[in-house]
Amino acid sequence: MILQKFKLDFQWPHFEPFLFCVHHNDLYPAGNAEQGIDKNILAGRNLGQDFELKDGFRMYHGKIIPGFPVHPHRGFETITIVRKGYIDHADSIGAAGRYGQGDVQWMTAGSGVQHSEMFPLLQSTEKNPVELFQIWLNLPKKNKMADPHFTMFWNEKIPIFKIEQDGCEVSVISGFYKNVMSLNPPPDSWASDPKNEVKILLVKLPKNKIFELEKSVNTVQRAIYFFNGSKIKMNGTEIDSKTGILVDAQIDLEITAVDDFCEILVLQSATMNEPVVQHGPFVMNSKEEISKTIQDYQKTQFGGWAWPRTDMTHGSKIERFAKYPDGRIEKPSSV
Repeated sequence: MILQKFKLDFQWPHFEPFLFCVHHNDLYPAGNAEQGIDKNILAGRNLGQDFELKDGFRMYHGKIIPGFPVHPHRGFETITIVRKGYIDHADSIGAAGRYGQGDVQWMTAGSGVQHSEMFPLLQSTEKNPVELFQIWLNLPKKNKMADPHFTMFWNEKIPIFKIEQDGCEVSVISGFYKNVMSLNPPPDSWASDPKNEVKILLVKLPKNKIFELEKSVNTVQRAIYFFNGSKIKMNGTEIDSKTGILVDAQIDLEITAVDDFCEILVLQSATMNEPVVQHGPFVMNSKEEISKTIQDYQKTQFGGWAWPRTDMTHGSKIERFAKYPDGRIEKPSSV
């Protein structure tokens, strides 16, 4: 059943076609007037490249506001699941948004996009916890140069499988679980073809309760990331907290929370069986395509950057919204 075990830290081991999986969990202090952190608190940090957990948080590439100022992508998708706090998004195709508190953003970079992902500290009198997963999913060769696409899955609309009497909840972000089907992924995504069996599930499992995961129909890879709680049993085998397990997807799984409430992330997919050549934020199928991507970015900047700041945020009002490239504004209450 268990093919491989690994410890979970900040960046998690992953498997093709997943290119990257990271768990951000930062306890930021109260925000200042700029929705950032006072300079005296930031003294001694390597600002712009702050990935060391100090005083409970990282600044990443931010210098005042934590997060990731403008940067490019090509050839894959980002799936960002925000459990606490907010992210302010802006990009070179004209999309923008503020999302969080359970929302998911699914962005197809495709032929190329620049975007910024900042963590505005909107609470000025109390701490600002931010917790999120970001997952990179490869695009198949035929879709690597697809038009960029921006999708929001609002928390209120994400399908959830519940066992009311047990308290077990499974948020179905991609694929299906039991009789619950996810929202539609972007049209060019590897996840949009059901035969690829892409699953992204977030599982909440109370003490002594059981999560069942049936074997896959086709040959796929499946990883179980046990990131919160003290201990689970998986088909009778005890697994300690902060452990990832690559499992045989042709075997039914029964996972039990042993001592306390537990949370699990499940990633599953068929493999693409295509060459993968990655150069930072660019993922293509050959070195020649990477060279062409760098040239394209130098020439076009993937649409340029029309926003007034490289670390763009969207005001002090605590509200979630999405602005699409066609100018349409969407809020959770309007969906």
